[in-house]
Amino acid sequence: MPVTMFFESDVNTQALEGKCVAVIGYGSQGRGQAMNLRDSGVNVVVGIREGGKSWKQAESEGWTPLSMADAAKQGDIVCLLCPDLAQPQVYRDHVAENLKPGSTVLFSHGFNIHYGSIKVDEQHNVVLIAPKGPGGMVRRQYEEGSGVPGLVAVHQDATGNALELALAYGSGVGCARAGIIQTTFPEETETDLFGEQAVLCGGVSELIVAGWETLVEAGYQPEIAYFECLHEVKLIVDLIYEGGMARMHEFVSDTAAWGDLVTGKRIITAETRAEMKRVLKEIQDGTFAKNWQAEYENGMPEFKRMMQEDLDHPIETCGKELRKRFSWLQENHA
Repeated sequence: MPVTMFFESDVNTQALEGKCVAVIGYGSQGRGQAMNLRDSGVNVVVGIREGGKSWKQAESEGWTPLSMADAAKQGDIVCLLCPDLAQPQVYRDHVAENLKPGSTVLFSHGFNIHYGSIKVDEQHNVVLIAPKGPGGMVRRQYEEGSGVPGLVAVHQDATGNALELALAYGSGVGCARAGIIQTTFPEETETDLFGEQAVLCGGVSELIVAGWETLVEAGYQPEIAYFECLHEVKLIVDLIYEGGMARMHEFVSDTAAWGDLVTGKRIITAETRAEMKRVLKEIQDGTFAKNWQAEYENGMPEFKRMMQEDLDHPIETCGKELRKRFSWLQENHA
């Protein structure tokens, strides 16, 4: 089945004329998307928890923050961009009763709709625009005149033009410059969670640490192991990002390419692939969501414990000291 992809020429940007977009939350995605929309000429208000740490930041960046309830009252499109597990309470306590008739509720991740933690009255549209990049990148790419790709989905079309509104929003945050792929809430949610856990965050970080530990335990200098197993990851990922595996193979040495071909499947084994399928199954059947919600409601003790273990790992100490000597890195992060 061919992919459906939308670009700026496919979008009716006038769909947002005369409408107010209320962005609830001013974290990474909330800030990036709100600022891009404002620069695109969209009428935007931001709703922030009163007294929250983002309130002063928003004021310093030219906003007049509103309470979440007041923002929801103004919004024709209300975007829930606060953290996933905070959204159900925010929606219940501040948004649901303040929605205008026939308004649109927009998400950038389908988690709460897909797993049923938020149920929106059927008089409202429910749509998704998911930029495929963190909020800082969404903002930077927009400022540079480009944009990150995005996904679009419609869960409820109460007004008959939910897709048109979602695409206009996606264009406003810059995604239509790169292309917006049509999907569904279940597909976006399940693939996003799987990618994060098995590859992008969980998989990559565990592979890096395991490689570093293997070299250090064998007697090699931790700093050399850091360069080989962590620092150079960016160089390879950049090549893959630019042109897939073919570009990576084109620009690495023949020795590296041969090592890739003969060793990769010894690391990612049949057992690894079987575990990936079990991870995906737990995402699909709701086990992961249920466990994560329970952890959140319990104050996140395991999350905090495991996070601290990661932060206390010797590779972090090694990297922190080594990066102090990278003058070029300090300049780039000044």
